Amino acid sequence: MLAVSDYHVSYGQSEVLHGLDFDVSPKEIVAIMGRNGMGKTTLMKSLMGMVPTSKGEAVLGETTLTDMKSHDRVINGLAYVPQGRMIFPSMTVQENIETGLVTTDQKSVPEDLYELFPVLLEMKSRRGGNLSGGQQQQLAIARALATEPKVLLLDEPTEGIQPSIIREMGRVLKRIRDERGLSIVVSEQVLSFALDIADRVLVLENGEIVHEATRQDIDENKIANFLSV
Repeated sequence: MLAVSDYHVSYGQSEVLHGLDFDVSPKEIVAIMGRNGMGKTTLMKSLMGMVPTSKGEAVLGETTLTDMKSHDRVINGLAYVPQGRMIFPSMTVQENIETGLVTTDQKSVPEDLYELFPVLLEMKSRRGGNLSGGQQQQLAIARALATEPKVLLLDEPTEGIQPSIIREMGRVLKRIRDERGLSIVVSEQVLSFALDIADRVLVLENGEIVHEATRQDIDENKIANFLSV
């Protein structure tokens, strides 16, 4: 569903990602793990077209994304929930989700989105800025799903969210994968969350993939060592 090959990303003269190679299968959840500053957010932003790629390519299905503008990547089936959520605080919950409908034929928010996130239905007339951090994260995911993506990118979705909401988010992401047939790529530092949702874990260190494991082969202690300062 998503294939990344010989993927290099630089900020000016400084290369941040050094030739990454990985792919994501249909209906697979892949967790990209690593400490702060290892390149996770740069990878997400570059896949979304917010940071240019200096070499290599990313292919979604049969569509090469590498030179596309961000909005064209959305049209072709890529959705992104950035770190910090970045919802529109002065717009209502419903209006926030509706911004994701511009790439589709839908005129109103599909009921199944509210079914995934019942709290958003209760608060659909409330301004986004008045929601808690966990509710804003649900809103950001719902807005991304409104674009009807094939692949969903989530950057540090558990940041600043209480444990009970994190567990619920894990359940919802697996349900999204199962019911909608999405592939999901999530960058994460919280190992328990990654182990709960991921079919496969990649560890990023200094802009390179230094470890990879499928769910059945995951060595929790080994990954924890990579994440420790």
